[in-house]
Amino acid sequence: MLHIVATPIGDVSEISLRALEVLKNADVIICESTKEASKLLRSHGIMGKTYEVLDEHSTAHDKESLVPICAEKNVALVSDCGTPGFCDPGADLVRLCRQKNIPVKSVLGASALMGLLSLSGQRIDEFVFRGFLPAETEARARALRELTKEKRAIILMDTPYRLKKILNDMKDHFSHRRLLLTLNLSQDDEQVIEGKIDKIISEVRFEKAEFMLLIYP
Repeated sequence: MLHIVATPIGDVSEISLRALEVLKNADVIICESTKEASKLLRSHGIMGKTYEVLDEHSTAHDKESLVPICAEKNVALVSDCGTPGFCDPGADLVRLCRQKNIPVKSVLGASALMGLLSLSGQRIDEFVFRGFLPAETEARARALRELTKEKRAIILMDTPYRLKKILNDMKDHFSHRRLLLTLNLSQDDEQVIEGKIDKIISEVRFEKAEFMLLIYP
């Protein structure tokens, strides 16, 4: 059986009792980084686990080789933070397991997406989750031009080192829209900034950070 276990997005105590129980009982932990996964487990007194790696560098063969493990053992899938299978390679493993009729269960937890929406102070009944924009310059520009036609709220995310890049993208394409930027949610240095892009750029304290961006409707 494969358990999809949500892990904290910041504070290590933001993990459910059920998630801790699943992690304690797992025969194998599939993770993006053994360093990050073992650090989290140690913080909750869980040690001596067997780890397998599934990350952005994993090949199709790597993913397929994990399927028999999920069929034969009690397996927990985690990401470095948040819910695995959401904008990460875990989705491929879930699909492969389902194709083989291997039970897959979700173990819910902290969500940066829901955190962002809850901080908006605005009822948002509809939104477009765009997720990660293309890294390549021309493809990124095309994607942003398409998004400027969207009237609903838009949610973007990217890797921490692209924080400044995405803010510059907003200056080029969404200078007229109000934005909400969350940085390092649930961590000691959490920062939430709302307003037009010039205000946001002037107030950001970080060169890089875990972030999500809401473009208001």
